[in-house]
Amino acid sequence: MEGFPGIQEQDKTNVDARFQVLAAVDFQKLGRKKDAWYNAVPPLCRPSTGLCPADYFGRMMVSNLPPNIKVGTVNVAVAGCKIELFEKDDYQAYASKAPSWMTNNIGGYDRNLYRHIVETAKLAQQDDVIKRILLHQGESNTNDKGWPDRSRACTITCSKT
Repeated sequence: MEGFPGIQEQDKTNVDARFQVLAAVDFQKLGRKKDAWYNAVPPLCRPSTGLCPADYFGRMMVSNLPPNIKVGTVNVAVAGCKIELFEKDDYQAYASKAPSWMTNNIGGYDRNLYRHIVETAKLAQQDDVIKRILLHQGESNTNDKGWPDRSRACTITCSKT
C-alpha cells in the first residue's frame, strides 16, 4: 500500500527516530538515496505517494516497545496491483498486461517487485535482524477464491549467507 497523496504537516512531525525507513527508491527532492536508512517521515514508498498503513503502524509499534528497540520498514508497493505482481516466477505475465500508469511504478523497482523486496531485505539484514515481514496486499484481489494459494506463492525467503 503505497499511500494516498496529500500528506499534512502534522504527519511529518513527531516521528520517533527509532522508526526508520530503508528507501526502496531514490527520493531526489527529499535527499534520500535508495538503500539508505532515514527517519520514517512520509512519504515512505515513493516520492509521489502519501501516507500509507506503515506510517502510523510503525509509529504505534515504537511507542509500545522498550526505548532501545528500533523498527525499520521497507515499503515496496504499486497501487491497484494484484498479488500476482509479487509472485516470484509469474509476475511478468501480470506486469505485461498492466496499464501504463502502473508499469511506470513497476519500473521503479527494476520491473521485479519480488526480487526487489528480497534484495532490499538482505541489505536490511546487514544492519540488523529481521524479526517479521508483513506483506499487506491491497484491495485488488477482492473475492478471489485463489488468493490464499497466490499469497503462498509470494513467500519471501531472506537468509544471511
